[in-house]
Amino acid sequence: MEFTPVIGLEVHAQLKTLTKIFCGCSTAFGAPPNTHTCPVCLGMPGVLPVLNKKVVDYTIKMALATHCTVQPESRFARKNYFYPDLPKGYQISQYELPIATDGHLDIDIDGQALRIGITRIHMEEDAGKLIHDPDRPISRVDLNRTGVPLMEIVSEPDIRSPGAAGEYLRQLRTILRYLGISDGNMEEGSFRCDANVSIMPAGATAFGTRTEVKNLNSFKHVEKAIYYEIARQKEIFLDGGQVVQETRLWQPDQGRTVSMRGKEDAHDYRYFPDPDLLPLEVDTDWIERMRSQMPELPNDRKTRYMTDYGLPSADARVLTGSRELADYFEDCLAQFTQPKTVANWIMGDLLGLLNARGLDIDHSPVTPESLAGLLKLLDTDVISGKIAKTVFEAMADTGKSAATIVEEKGLVQVSDTSAIDPIVDTVIAGHPDEVERYRGGQKKLMGFFVGQVMKETKGKANPKVVNKMLRKKLG
Repeated sequence: MEFTPVIGLEVHAQLKTLTKIFCGCSTAFGAPPNTHTCPVCLGMPGVLPVLNKKVVDYTIKMALATHCTVQPESRFARKNYFYPDLPKGYQISQYELPIATDGHLDIDIDGQALRIGITRIHMEEDAGKLIHDPDRPISRVDLNRTGVPLMEIVSEPDIRSPGAAGEYLRQLRTILRYLGISDGNMEEGSFRCDANVSIMPAGATAFGTRTEVKNLNSFKHVEKAIYYEIARQKEIFLDGGQVVQETRLWQPDQGRTVSMRGKEDAHDYRYFPDPDLLPLEVDTDWIERMRSQMPELPNDRKTRYMTDYGLPSADARVLTGSRELADYFEDCLAQFTQPKTVANWIMGDLLGLLNARGLDIDHSPVTPESLAGLLKLLDTDVISGKIAKTVFEAMADTGKSAATIVEEKGLVQVSDTSAIDPIVDTVIAGHPDEVERYRGGQKKLMGFFVGQVMKETKGKANPKVVNKMLRKKLG
């Protein structure tokens, strides 16, 4: 029996503000426990929250980037539940009147375009953090995160596979980082996801009972947890059982989900408008002001790279994967105007270097100017492709320019035929069997002869000149 998965995602993104959503406490990560707190975020009697305008600015930008409608009026509500990391006994969120609704995000899965609807985007405050003692049956509470601004992005149940869920999340995170409104750091909890998963018989229209899966702190874990949950629900269905609506916890070390608690519905939280906060009014001028500050978004940039630079879709996708990498590409291209060559070096040698050293593009030891300088030497036949690889490594190790390294090490490419001619003759004379086979029709042996000449010249001979001379002498 075939089943169709039905997946909806709730993403919480921490906004990159200096202070919390309703008070002036710092949002910096890693401070000693309970040092970034005040009477407001601790919920002391008699205090009043004051909305951080920057939080609204950032949320409007994300709404525009995901084609949402920014509502002229929205309201904050109290979401009531009791947990040790929630000092007020409620969380300030938005419920009936969120700031943004009815958007979408287009993703690409194996060359197929998919549109994922976005139900709503709303603002809320984060809760604290429980730290469980590994040796004793006690837990400690760190309230530094209490009141940290979050933006929740709720998708429609339009996702039908774990792979599509992962791609949707990657696209969201990329947009957040392009906008500069969230660092998207999953390890530090500033980009978190809960997955709602159900299955239905293929061809059915009514969704099945859903479960919510929490503790998904990496794209890989999201996909694995959804795969597991789909398989678990299929097994229950085929055994004649019924899936229970509940919240489940992903345990990556065991590769499975486990029951955490019964799934709450909205009425369980007893939402009501927060009496301490006025309705938020967003006029057209405010929206247009945020629109004017928007950068070129990744999908638009990808399309431009394909149209203006003639890059393949795969190349454009990699280069626009982060704003910083795309900026690096364009900075290099401004000085060496061959897009495909620049793209190949960035995607190959540069990203390989950064991955090997555990660096991001912002900390690249090879600047765009240095890479452009290297490519100019290669393009004008001052150095060969093989020598260019050696020079690149030296640039990364020393920080020196390509021209300086070539001069210091005497790596200038040899194009003088009088210098190359005797070496070509020596190679031909030393490999009579290969010469006979080449002249007998095995033309692929040309690569062998070129390699031998390059070896004898320690990579300094101009390959174009070598090829021409060998073809002439071999016939």
